[in-house]
Amino acid sequence: MKGTLTICCLLSLLLLQAATEEKEEVTTAPLRDRSHIDETLRLATEEKAKDYAAALQTLRKIYHTSIKPMEQAYKYNELRQHEISDGEITSKPMVLFLGPWSVGKSSMVNYLLGLHESPYQLYTGAEPTTSEFTVIMHGEKIRSVEGIVMAADSSRSFSPLEKFGQNFLEKLIGIEMPHKMLERVTFVDTPGIIENRKQQERGYPFNDVCQWFIDRADLIFVVFDPTKLDVGLELEMLFRQLKGRESQIRIILNKADNLATQDLMRVYGALFWSLAPLINVTEPPRVYVSSFWPYEYAPDTSKELFKKEEISLLEDLNQVIENRLENKIAFIRQHAIRVRIHSLLVDRYVQTFKDKMSFFSDADLVFKEIVDDPDKFFIFKSILAKTNVSKFDLPNRDAYRDFFGINPIASFKPLSTQCSYIGGCLLDKIEKAITHELPALLSSINSGKQPGLSSCEATGCGEKPKNRYRKN
Repeated sequence: MKGTLTICCLLSLLLLQAATEEKEEVTTAPLRDRSHIDETLRLATEEKAKDYAAALQTLRKIYHTSIKPMEQAYKYNELRQHEISDGEITSKPMVLFLGPWSVGKSSMVNYLLGLHESPYQLYTGAEPTTSEFTVIMHGEKIRSVEGIVMAADSSRSFSPLEKFGQNFLEKLIGIEMPHKMLERVTFVDTPGIIENRKQQERGYPFNDVCQWFIDRADLIFVVFDPTKLDVGLELEMLFRQLKGRESQIRIILNKADNLATQDLMRVYGALFWSLAPLINVTEPPRVYVSSFWPYEYAPDTSKELFKKEEISLLEDLNQVIENRLENKIAFIRQHAIRVRIHSLLVDRYVQTFKDKMSFFSDADLVFKEIVDDPDKFFIFKSILAKTNVSKFDLPNRDAYRDFFGINPIASFKPLSTQCSYIGGCLLDKIEKAITHELPALLSSINSGKQPGLSSCEATGCGEKPKNRYRKN
């Protein structure tokens, strides 16, 4: 018995010594040169940043005067649960990090920001370490911000996160610091995906929170490492949520210097094999292969390839930063198109309901027939026939059954009555924003002109607004 205990003690001491030596080896490993990050992202130069204040003010004005009134009149936010705040309009581009646990997401953020061995570096380790959604953003001084404070501050773009409950806000944390990169972009580190049902019980709607960040991200890094290529239910759900955002997705095969070149090629093929059923697009997303942490690449590996891949990723990130205002205008315009389509559909439901009603009709039965089979009454087809709407932009028919289950049809007015002499017609205003004001603002940004709205934007210089949907 004593001999067994002695052997166990010796083994424990040997393992402890090996772990200590390994830790010392990692700690004393030479650090990698980071100058290419500053050069690629132009952080070291003293170039004067473009003044986007006037353009953002114009964009905010267009949204509040031409788009938001239609949103409120036809309760668009209850259909898609996407309310745009002033903080979201003026926010910096958001880069979102997703992927399985312990693949190097937090290490990558630390490396890009140069936080290694600083008091505010994100905690990393071989076990699942990040249990919070961590937002790294610019601030005048280094400080942490609690989730309840971020959600309560209307000047930030995170106030809508309150709807996910207090349990989630306790898992949301912000870190502010004065950093040149964070003056241009915001990073969001997420909890790793764990394919273990007991550990999936997080106490808040994890998938819904991920969807909120996905919908607002300008660039999405999905990180893998060579040892975690298996696809489980939670990862499959994540890629379902990424559908429609393929242009923002970048796949990162991290820790690539842990493998020999031949093994790396096999892992690269296995990664595509695993992800192929989840990404149903003709052109696959860009895959970057490197090792994103502050230490030198392992010897006898493809160092030049890894360096080029890293620079390509930084150029991709810089492209998002450079086009931040153009992307914001395009996002608001896309949102306006969806609001317009929704309003036209609700108007068509209202008109059909009024046409089918008679003195002896049961209102509930009539409207149930319309909602259950809208194609019978050509509601969606009539929108395609009368307006410049693509069939690919039409929302799901079933969504309106739930929408009208919450919002009675009697609470909506026809578009023909949504006009005033001073304010104009809601439909005309949102169409003008889509076809003229937002494209003009985008052109002024590209040409370097100071953007501005004409003085006749609201009332048409005193002319009475015309509504082609009004019945004569």
